[in-house]
Amino acid sequence: MKKRLFSLLILILVISLPVFSQQITKFGVVDTAKVYNAYFRNSAPVRNYEKKKSEFQEEVNKLSDELKKLQQKKLDYESAGNETQALKVEAEITRKKDYLTEYTNAKNVELESLQKSLQNSDDFYKKLYNTLAKIAEGGGYSMILSLQDANAILWYSSSVDITNQVINELGL
Repeated sequence: MKKRLFSLLILILVISLPVFSQQITKFGVVDTAKVYNAYFRNSAPVRNYEKKKSEFQEEVNKLSDELKKLQQKKLDYESAGNETQALKVEAEITRKKDYLTEYTNAKNVELESLQKSLQNSDDFYKKLYNTLAKIAEGGGYSMILSLQDANAILWYSSSVDITNQVINELGL
């Protein structure tokens, strides 16, 4: 009788254990900037952006060199006492500086626009969300946090960082 009562007590305890147990929440952390860079690293839009950025910088360097030469030319004219030529060169320097400023502003707006269009790619975010959902469901994660969007994260264990897994799942 004692064995039967003891067995019944053990059985009740085993059956009721899940009711009293606490579920442990599992969090994952993703460095979305790293995923973004890996995803777009070799894409045509990024290559186009980098090409335009490089061309822009080359033109700025060329215009800056021209300004330096003109400034030296002005100093030479001033040293020689040729104020008329120095004033003509000064006017040309002012014109080229204005052009450089306008050019730089226009190109920066163009580059910012290209960069925003890259960052707001719906295809990327749809693919990222589906990949995160697949990893989270498969890995038993309750929540995935972005390092960039969660300023409250002060510490996290590298064991919850699934960034590389996301990159691998995206085929990058």
